[in-house]
Amino acid sequence: MSRAYFTASIPEFLAADQASILGQITPLHGQDLLHSQTQAWIAQISLLKQTFSATSQQGQLFFEFMIPRMGRRADVVLVLDGIIFVLEFKVGANTYSYADRAQTAGYALDLKHFHEGSHHLPIVPILVCTKATEEFTSLTFSQEQVASVLCCNGTNLATLLSSVNQQLAASPFDIAQWLAASYKPTPTIVEAAQALYAKHDVVDITRSEAGSENIRKTCHKLFEIIHRARLQQQKVICFVTGVPGAGKTLVGLNIANQHANPNDDEYSVFLSGNGPLVAVLQEALAQDLFQAERSRQLEPNTQPITKKEARQRVESFIQNIHRFRDEYIKEQAKPPEHVAIFDEAQRAWDLEQTAKFMQQKRGLFDFNMSEPEFLISVMDRHQDWAVIIALIGGGQEINVGEAGILGWFKAIEHSFSHWHVYCSPNLLTGEYVNDGIEQATLKHFQQETSLHLATSMRSFRAENLSSFVHYLIAGDANRAKQVYSTIASQYPIVLSRDLAQSRDWLKQQTLANRRSGLLASSNAIRLKAEGVFVKNTIEAEKWFLAAPNDIRSSNFLEDTATEFDVQGLELDWALVAWDADLRFTDNGFQHWRFAGSKWQKRQQRVQQQYLENAYRVLLTRAREGMVIFVPEGNDADSTRKTSFYDGTYAFLQACGLPTLKN
Repeated sequence: MSRAYFTASIPEFLAADQASILGQITPLHGQDLLHSQTQAWIAQISLLKQTFSATSQQGQLFFEFMIPRMGRRADVVLVLDGIIFVLEFKVGANTYSYADRAQTAGYALDLKHFHEGSHHLPIVPILVCTKATEEFTSLTFSQEQVASVLCCNGTNLATLLSSVNQQLAASPFDIAQWLAASYKPTPTIVEAAQALYAKHDVVDITRSEAGSENIRKTCHKLFEIIHRARLQQQKVICFVTGVPGAGKTLVGLNIANQHANPNDDEYSVFLSGNGPLVAVLQEALAQDLFQAERSRQLEPNTQPITKKEARQRVESFIQNIHRFRDEYIKEQAKPPEHVAIFDEAQRAWDLEQTAKFMQQKRGLFDFNMSEPEFLISVMDRHQDWAVIIALIGGGQEINVGEAGILGWFKAIEHSFSHWHVYCSPNLLTGEYVNDGIEQATLKHFQQETSLHLATSMRSFRAENLSSFVHYLIAGDANRAKQVYSTIASQYPIVLSRDLAQSRDWLKQQTLANRRSGLLASSNAIRLKAEGVFVKNTIEAEKWFLAAPNDIRSSNFLEDTATEFDVQGLELDWALVAWDADLRFTDNGFQHWRFAGSKWQKRQQRVQQQYLENAYRVLLTRAREGMVIFVPEGNDADSTRKTSFYDGTYAFLQACGLPTLKN
């Protein structure tokens, strides 16, 4: 994998002519190359040659350097006198915009976190806006050794670099060894989708060499199965499993993105019942497409595109599974796609839940199929061939009426035995096991080891976060404390009984392009007294994507998202507000539901599990750390007694979590 499109020592760079440098960069640029991009490279080369023309420094320049998490490339990374400079050029820009500063700082932070060789080195981001007024800001560093963004127009870039070198007096390091260090990106699913849509290779945005190889093998096998199904005119269903955070959704998006053109012989669609996830992905990709097309409009002979057209293009290959279902209930036409990828397929509705919905919401009183059976029947309308890829997860069920894997197996056995079935041999292990499924059930299935993703790519700071949350929810403070001690230095989790203090702490942690948000369970009704309103609806695409200075943004820490809003999505930092619906006592956790004007105990185990899974979702959304706010309560209010909260707070302290100091 090429870390940079062009690399050279400063003397080598000065000796190389512009044409030869462009000749190395241009063929490696995998996206549609615009005239404006070429002109930007020419301006950067010229400015840097001027900067170093009178120097004898021995640093190294890297053009278009891969930034791990984002699947994007920084314009220039410069290693000089023991300091890593990240240079972002905005050729022709006359202001240092908030967005450009955040982008530049984000590159620096991601290099720090995801490139092992950069963990302990000073990193200085510099934003160069060539038409702006010169602006040197003071050199200040975060606790992570990443400087605040310095801004200049390039005229005095040499002076700025020299000033930083003198202030830091850093020790030189082996550049070759630094470059060869382990490369471990962990993009959010939104960033991953954006990178794939921008034609980056899926391997470029996976966390580790093991994870990259795992995902490459799985994607290769699925492409092979799809291709064979088309050639041999077969109908095939593939069950893909993976450990939590292994990249199942990423695999599905990669398949759909590779065959997103309706004219493609293997045209594919990605389907998910997770409404917020679909909305956020569609909006993010539509924004990217619209911006890319706006840039193309500067080129000759290009046609403009509207935001509506951009959204329509994206919606053609990422769809809400319920809209897909409703479309084919109305008519018996076959879908244009021959390949359908169902994300979190085990969460499709069973017969009872589907029939109830169809009767109450669609006026269909004789509907007698489970959701898996109906979805297979839609794809079965193709007379020649079809492929279904069922991505199977588990452990965070938060809705009633989910069919599980058994629902798919029953549909195949009863109505679609002519379909060929491929599955992972891990299908019946761990969280995937479901009542009624035995090893003998798989005897007619073709098992493929490559259909299991075995390597987690979750938070770079908290490999053991899931284990910590598991023991916490289980009420095992001792085991939770042991696990937390292994991640505390890299993944801070703090406690507070003051919401304002919690917000202030979180805002201090949320730097550059990082995203934070306020979370609470959907039944945390009495947090209303604290100013946390879980009944207010949010626009997920605005909450996750709007700029931090937009009041609809999650970073504003005003609108509260519940488990239904954030499942499958991630933040960098989270404020988790904990209500009395899940309260700790001497006998462990008690499960409650607020109905009407009072708390009612949850008696059924399945309802207790839904609540536990809700908190499991909330506590695993943050990638870098979180603050947990537990109210003090008020004995004058029978619905918010202090005893409802004190036990939970004491338990969280026993799990090893420190309290924020005033």
